[in-house]
Amino acid sequence: MSPVRTPSATPRDAPPSADGTAAGRPEPGHPASGLRESGHEDSGHHGSGSGHLFGDPEHEAPWDEVIAPGAVLLRRHACAQADVLVAAARVVVAAAPLRHLVTPGGQTMSVAMTNCGEWGWVSDRRGYRYDPVDPASGRPWPPMPGIFLDVARGAALRAGYPDFAPQACLMNLYRPGTRLTLHQDRDELDLAAPIVSISLGLPAIFLFGGLQRSDRARRFPLQHGDVAVWGGPSRLAFHGIAPLAAGHHPATGAVRLNLTFRKTR
Repeated sequence: MSPVRTPSATPRDAPPSADGTAAGRPEPGHPASGLRESGHEDSGHHGSGSGHLFGDPEHEAPWDEVIAPGAVLLRRHACAQADVLVAAARVVVAAAPLRHLVTPGGQTMSVAMTNCGEWGWVSDRRGYRYDPVDPASGRPWPPMPGIFLDVARGAALRAGYPDFAPQACLMNLYRPGTRLTLHQDRDELDLAAPIVSISLGLPAIFLFGGLQRSDRARRFPLQHGDVAVWGGPSRLAFHGIAPLAAGHHPATGAVRLNLTFRKTR
């Protein structure tokens, strides 16, 4: 593995948020062939944010940053494949449009989501679960693109998790101001496999805590092409994304795309 850098981190949690978009329906403003939202496409005005909130690091050599036992950030690991990953994501979105799901408690999630692979993660009044069928279309989720599998497996191997065989890829689209509150990934039947999460587009702040919700959550900047992998003693760590800052990235425009891979069973 590459040299390990130790980050400075400060705690922060994020309160719940909601969005008024109808749950389970394709998100308005997302063309089937792309990821950018209506009103934010190629406006020519990027304001003060250019997608380089933490500098311009995308040409740096990759390195590994251990953040907890069994958890590592693979810095710039997916930069070389990023354009192909985004193009493949557009193909998935064309077949299974992004939508806002509803929590079991009736709150609409602010982050737009879709899935590919054998299983898709869904949420509604009946609870959180994996389903082989897209409830919006009644058809199986789109197959997982080969480049998704290659990058996810390569990242898991680099992080010390050989033979990772993901069955589900949850795609999250973040607009400025949206966030993902602290939570555990525990809907999978197989908790021995790690989680692999690829960050594309606008930078974000990754919140990573402990095994209890009350544990201090540290803050780690994520850049385009960074990959987070966690498993083993950190598999059930609470994690989330702080509210996304406005900006523009050449690969995704005014949004951030996240690809999260899991072995469900």
